[in-house]
Amino acid sequence: MQASEVRRAVAAAMSTASSLGLAVDDATVLHDSNKLTLRLLPCDVLARVAPVAQQVAQFEVELAQRLAASGCPVAALEPRVEPRVHERDGFVVTLWTHYEPVTPGKIPPADYAHALKRLHTGMRTLDVPTPHFTDRVEQAQQLVTNRDRTPELADADRELLGDTLRNLRRVIGERGGAEQLLHGEPHPGNVLTTRNGLLFIDLETCCRGPVEFDLAHAPEEVGDHYPGADQGLLRECRILVLAMITAWRWDRDDQLPNGRRLGTQWLSEIRAALG
Repeated sequence: MQASEVRRAVAAAMSTASSLGLAVDDATVLHDSNKLTLRLLPCDVLARVAPVAQQVAQFEVELAQRLAASGCPVAALEPRVEPRVHERDGFVVTLWTHYEPVTPGKIPPADYAHALKRLHTGMRTLDVPTPHFTDRVEQAQQLVTNRDRTPELADADRELLGDTLRNLRRVIGERGGAEQLLHGEPHPGNVLTTRNGLLFIDLETCCRGPVEFDLAHAPEEVGDHYPGADQGLLRECRILVLAMITAWRWDRDDQLPNGRRLGTQWLSEIRAALG
C-alpha cells in the first residue's frame, strides 16, 4: 500500500476493533502487500485490512470457519468478536487470532508435508466455488503478453515465459489427474509455527487443481514426504509456479523488494529446469 493508504488502513483497523470493545492503543505493521497485516495491542489481535475494491474477505472468513470446524490446520478468527467482515473508510477489516511464533527457523519438511496433507484432506470434504488453478496461470499469461504492464521484460524472456506458461498449463491439464480444493499458495510465508502446530493463513488464493500445484509452492524437500505425490507432475508444477511468480516480478507495479533481481534469477532457473 502507499504510505497515505497505510495510515488510513491502520486507523480503520484500530477504530473497528475499538468499536467492538477490544482495547487498542497501538498497531504494529507485520506485513504490507496487497493487504495490510497488523498486530493490535494490548488486545493482541491480528487485523487484516484491504481496500474494498481489492478483497475477497467474505470468502476467506467463511472458508476459514468451515476448515477450522473440519479440524484443518488453519489460523482461527478472533473469538472475542463476531466472525464477520467489517467495512470502514473504504477498507474491509477482518480480525484474527494472533499466534506468538515458536521454534523459529526452517520448518522440518516432514512436518510441513503432514500439515499440508491434513489441510488437503479437510478441503476435500468441502464443496466451495473457487477458480481453477489455470485461471491464475492465464492471469500470468496476460501479464506477459501485455507490454505496457511489463515494459522491462526482454523479448527473449517474454517468449520464454509465455511458452512455458502455455505449454505446462496444457501438459498438466492433459494428465487428467484428480483435482480438489487447494490453498493456492501454501509457501513458507503462509505457514505459522505455533504452540498448536503448523497453521496455514491467507486463504484468498484458494483454487481447484491437483495437490501437486500446492506442493510446488513449498520447499522441494516437502514433496518427498507427501504421501502419494506424483513426482513427475510435481516437477512440472514447480516449473509452472516458478514461471508464474517470475511474471509477477516484471509487473511495472510490483513492489516486492529486489523484485527485478529475483525475476532475472528465476528466468535463469527456468531455462536450467527446461534444459
